[in-house]
Amino acid sequence: MVVRSLAGVWHALLIRDPYGNWSLPKGHIEGGESLREAAAREVEEETGLTPEEVGPKIATVDWTFRHGRGIVHKYCTFFLMRNRFGSAVPQHDEGISECRWLPVPDAAARIVYENTRAVVLRAHDMIAEAGW
Repeated sequence: MVVRSLAGVWHALLIRDPYGNWSLPKGHIEGGESLREAAAREVEEETGLTPEEVGPKIATVDWTFRHGRGIVHKYCTFFLMRNRFGSAVPQHDEGISECRWLPVPDAAARIVYENTRAVVLRAHDMIAEAGW
């Protein structure tokens, strides 16, 4: 999850995913990447922004969904990342139609995926605890 302070208020970077829902950048590990490396790469691939700092792990979430005749079980680990400069640009070839910076509580309210909303709320607590 990428954050930045705008006028003294912490904002989270949201993407509109291929299903038209607001969410956080996420993806999968490629090659011999670590979870942190994959998280930073996915942010760059989906938003055009390179995180300046990849901080602590926020949470690992899991979910299941139907794909064809089978059930797929996925996991995603989110890290608290900071980016102070640059404009996010939705990467349409990644299925991202929009990027938006929103105050963290507003960002959480926009996310329809319960497990991802919980990540944003936990990150909000972590930012306050860490004194970023």
